[in-house]
Amino acid sequence: MLGSTDDTTTGADVLASLPSLVAREPSVPEAAPEEGRRRFRTIWISDVHLGTKGCNAALLIDFLDNVDSDTMYLVGDIIDGWRLKKKFYWPATHNDIVWRILKRAKRGTRIIYIPGNHDEMFRQFTGLNFGGVEIKRAAFHDTADGRRLMVLHGDEFDTVMLAHRWLAFVGDALYVSLMGLNRWVNSARRRLGMPYWSLSKMAKHKVKNAVEFISKYEEVVARAAAERKVDGVVCGHIHTAEFRNIDGIEYWNDGDWVEGCNALVEHFDGRMEILHWPEEIAKREAARAASAEQALVAVRNPGLAAAA
Repeated sequence: MLGSTDDTTTGADVLASLPSLVAREPSVPEAAPEEGRRRFRTIWISDVHLGTKGCNAALLIDFLDNVDSDTMYLVGDIIDGWRLKKKFYWPATHNDIVWRILKRAKRGTRIIYIPGNHDEMFRQFTGLNFGGVEIKRAAFHDTADGRRLMVLHGDEFDTVMLAHRWLAFVGDALYVSLMGLNRWVNSARRRLGMPYWSLSKMAKHKVKNAVEFISKYEEVVARAAAERKVDGVVCGHIHTAEFRNIDGIEYWNDGDWVEGCNALVEHFDGRMEILHWPEEIAKREAARAASAEQALVAVRNPGLAAAA
């Protein structure tokens, strides 16, 4: 059961507990849907890694409370089964995220969950529906302007995962250590009043081999999309939000909620956009500060405000 400390929790146990979560009150109250949420036709998020300390639950909760959509794709690695098998970790905020997703399904949002390599234990439930969440191995999405996109997690095209699975687990352990340092850095930044910053994202872009791996991965995924005669592909897996046009194929990566805290959205006219949520929060707070300053000026100088 989620919220317990039972190390024997399985994918089936987690799935069985999901519908009951919607009846619980979240520890972080949900903002009312009518309070100025930004609406999109479609939202894609992936690589949340619930069950790990690296998950930026607070930022994802803020995202879910400030956006809405007709359809939402959960593009893999939503729950980190690799880490949960080693040590059970499930704070109340992780329950809150599941609660919000299930609540969306209950309100009529179509939720499609495509398990990744870290939550591969859910792949055995492909074709089933739990609490309004459809579980699929992959999906095809038609945009408002007529493009057809293949949607999948992307580990299918990771050469390390395919040829050297043991090395992927070693890399995961090193990654967890780096994320621990990332949490320490951002804790210090918060105390100094500074915004969120991803140490691991910076390191990834500075290391030549990582950049080369990402580029090759994107090209392989785009080639697979071309073979399936679609216009583009949406994936996750490598924690790098990106758009590239590769030989006429649109490659979209929706990023993650560990490092970059990104989401991919489709507007109602079919236009696609990658949202970097820490930047969106900064814009929102700047707009609120400007509005508050204008209100203060109006109170202190009503004649000036009237003339304006």
